[in-house]
Amino acid sequence: MLTVGLPIEDGFAGPLGKSGGFSDGRDIGVVCNLPGNNSVTVLPMAGGVGTQYTPAAGWAQAVTYHRDVLQDESWRNAIAVVLGGDGAVATNGFWSALTMATTLKLPLLFYVEDNGYGLSVPSSFQTPGGNIAENLASFKDLLVLDGDGCDPAETARLSGQAVAHVRSGRGPCMLRLSVPRLSGHSGQDTQAYKPTEFIAEEENRDPLPALREYVLGESLSEEEWNDLARQAKDDTESALTAALARPEPQTSRLMQYVYAEQELAHNRSAQGGLPRSVVEQLASSDAPNSEPARINMLTAIRRTLESELRVNERVLVFGEDVGPKGGVHACTMGLQKTFGDKRVFDTSLSEEGIIGRAVGMAISGLMPVTEIQFRKYADPAAEQINDCGTVRWRTNNRFCAPLVMRIAGGHAKCGDPWHSQCGEVAWAHAIGWQVAFPSNAEDAVGLLRAAMRSHNPTIFFEHRALLDDASARRPYPGDQDVLPFGCGKVVQPGSDLTIVSWGAMIARCAAAIEQTGISVELIDLRSIMPWDRELVIKSVQKTRRCLIVHEDSSTAGFGAEIAATVASEAFLDLDAPVERLTVPDVPLPYNVELMETALPTPETISEAIYDLVEF
Repeated sequence: MLTVGLPIEDGFAGPLGKSGGFSDGRDIGVVCNLPGNNSVTVLPMAGGVGTQYTPAAGWAQAVTYHRDVLQDESWRNAIAVVLGGDGAVATNGFWSALTMATTLKLPLLFYVEDNGYGLSVPSSFQTPGGNIAENLASFKDLLVLDGDGCDPAETARLSGQAVAHVRSGRGPCMLRLSVPRLSGHSGQDTQAYKPTEFIAEEENRDPLPALREYVLGESLSEEEWNDLARQAKDDTESALTAALARPEPQTSRLMQYVYAEQELAHNRSAQGGLPRSVVEQLASSDAPNSEPARINMLTAIRRTLESELRVNERVLVFGEDVGPKGGVHACTMGLQKTFGDKRVFDTSLSEEGIIGRAVGMAISGLMPVTEIQFRKYADPAAEQINDCGTVRWRTNNRFCAPLVMRIAGGHAKCGDPWHSQCGEVAWAHAIGWQVAFPSNAEDAVGLLRAAMRSHNPTIFFEHRALLDDASARRPYPGDQDVLPFGCGKVVQPGSDLTIVSWGAMIARCAAAIEQTGISVELIDLRSIMPWDRELVIKSVQKTRRCLIVHEDSSTAGFGAEIAATVASEAFLDLDAPVERLTVPDVPLPYNVELMETALPTPETISEAIYDLVEF
């Protein structure tokens, strides 16, 4: 870190929690990052073991895209390097990144610093035989190098060989260097689990004395070495003194940078959004804004993806089966044929790999649009999703990773516990993300385009029942239509009750209102992060009653957040309790009758309307 430009004072400020540093006191002090400024970029680290691998693979693939597709010569000879230990090589992220790097022959160097222990667990518990290099010796399209990290000459030779191989374009390399761990994993780690004789052996392998002996024999005199040691000590002490004198971070800035507030200054940090020149060109276009024919949501999504792929060369669409097949729901049908397999491509079966790869690409300045086939399939990617959303905040606006994660979910002609869940409230907890949940084709166009031009990451829900449902068909609003997040819509006005809903429940609520003949105001939130609090409160103050209908389960569903807000901000305006109508706390069942029993239906919604109005 010091070699590539980190000031020593900043290096101290991070662990001390002082202002400046890696995160301005927001992240654990040893979790680092460093914007490149046309030099080495250190991607934002995360505290999770193994989470570094798939973003590094995404960065490596971004290197090839910037270099070969965008013809950006500044990326020529660039490579990605990812550091891990003997514990991290057991994680999903490591194996997913290894699959990506080898199948695509990415310029990625896996550097494994093996000290024999993952905190207190010996490496033989992580890898058969305790040596990942030996296990991967026959792995296809991977150069594996193994050596003694305490031998300066061998370390330099192997490191040079590894970098030269990756830079030559012949594919990835894994360099494993064995080293001792001369202190515990953390402050309270006494290493009592290590045999005494083993600790003595480690101390005898201390690489610093070995380095001293090596350079004294090769290039430096003892006096020069001692001068360097004194200078290092002086530089360290003065930097520590300066870091200790720094002020504490400003508490008034705690909420700053959860979302985009200003453009980033660093050359290779992601900006997100559509290039300004393209925005200006589109704004001056005389192209028609809409078409009269109604289309289904599936077609609307495909046309929006096609439009943005056409105007923004930084957009890439990828996921499982999105290429020749065109997606399991056909939303990407024909896009690979039109734009090529460098821009629309299939991935291996790893949701962590899909999202982690997208994070690395997004930080590089691309706009990845990923597809997760079904809502529950996103669960293996939860760590990458959460880390992505906090990148901007925890690096104090030094980095961000704007991307789009398209997820299909919800019931269809039948249900089941694996393909039919919504669970959108989980992503309302994913700090830093926008969450869109359109109920019709027109809103899907505007929200998806807004997501693909945003400076923030977005989760875009595509409800399975709405992809080809007649209730969701609308005219295509044009290639310039953008719908802001947090902007709800009054689907139909009313005076006796407010219903708040989103997604597939909007059509069911509308049918229920028609059955009752009661004057009900129906609000479609369209996005739940952010959500239109002002619209909801204003409506409830008028109708004095509120019913929230959603497909997620009841306990701690997003409806509870809306109900709490209404109770807090409009309590004195209410003439009845705030009620919720949701799926009970069970997965959606496969049997159609069981599924409809679990779901809010026009009939059960009608009953709830009557109960509230008659309260």
